Amino acid sequence: MRQHTALVIGGGIGGLTAALALDRRGWSVTVLERAAALEPVGAGVGLAPNAQRALDTLGAGDGLRALAPAQTAAELRLPGGRRLARLDQAAAVRRYGGPVVVAHRAEVVALLAGRLPQGAVRTAAAATLADPGDARPDGRPARVRVQGAAGDEEFTADLVVAADGIHSAVRRALFPQHPAPRYAGFTAWRLVAPAPDRPFAAHETWGPGGVWGTQPLHDGRVYAYATAAVPPGGRAPDGERAELLRRFGSWHHPIPDLLAAVDPAAVLRNDVYTAAAAPPAFHRGRVALLGDAVHPMTPNLGQGGCQAIEDAVVLAHLAAPEADLAAALTVYTRQRLPRTMDVVRRAGRIGRLTTWRSRPARALRAMDGIADWRPPTGTYASGTRGTTSAAQPKEHE
Repeated sequence: MRQHTALVIGGGIGGLTAALALDRRGWSVTVLERAAALEPVGAGVGLAPNAQRALDTLGAGDGLRALAPAQTAAELRLPGGRRLARLDQAAAVRRYGGPVVVAHRAEVVALLAGRLPQGAVRTAAAATLADPGDARPDGRPARVRVQGAAGDEEFTADLVVAADGIHSAVRRALFPQHPAPRYAGFTAWRLVAPAPDRPFAAHETWGPGGVWGTQPLHDGRVYAYATAAVPPGGRAPDGERAELLRRFGSWHHPIPDLLAAVDPAAVLRNDVYTAAAAPPAFHRGRVALLGDAVHPMTPNLGQGGCQAIEDAVVLAHLAAPEADLAAALTVYTRQRLPRTMDVVRRAGRIGRLTTWRSRPARALRAMDGIADWRPPTGTYASGTRGTTSAAQPKEHE
């Protein structure tokens, strides 16, 4: 029997999860990553129970949970330090089935990439969609052009998964009339710093027009993030650490200590974008879009990576190598589009709250119907690679 081939464009968390899920399903998978290496770049990422359960179907959930720091609670605070709310892990377990795991993004990437077959990831491979193909039985394959160290190459594939990020070139090629993601009204800073000398509780702090969050990592370092309502495209003339000091340097412990300890070059700044409108579909031809490439969202619910992981597992569940691919991709759009766009809207509402110059009034229970999602069952999720069960996943809204 001919082995069916899949190309994944993008080697981030969503793309690697898709590659691993499709490999478990029986596809021959190649990941095409533009960067020269899967280097330890970036900052932290939070993966909620819905993403952990999806990774459990691939045998990677326990590996992720091993990256969780030892902590019992998180707090919502004001800049002066006053505590507004406290959420302990026991409450999260009761409500959602587990806590959010905060880990360094590079460790999550390594966890996923390490479970792929040798040679499945090609770096320094800039991919361009040449033809989405025709997903009907006996339809033409998709074609992808790759520019790399060996020169220009062209590949054909039975399935292409586009996980090429917020400014996805594949999305623009498939739906050129669809509006590009819009600026959400605020910018985000992220950093990883040494732990301060004095103890602290994990927290998110809401102040006038801005937010700061501090989360410990399992290796003793600290991941911190901040947002502020500023015009897009800005850069601080004296560096981003100096900008954070101006905005957050007088806030409660451990914020000043973290800013004093961080390497100025390690502070990342990125404008935040969100989907301007629901796309016509999550697929066209033999191409499926997932993650930020099709539903970019603000980080306020911590669901960007989680929803990409959900996409990947559902797509692989539906797209058995011998299945009717056109029908499978239609169901993929039908199931994933409404759920992810609901998360986009809900994250956007919380994002707007954080830009107001008032105290936080709500945001608790915001994860209901999101973090309690469960992945498809009855397929490779139960440990049988290459199963062609016709069972379809149920979305838990």
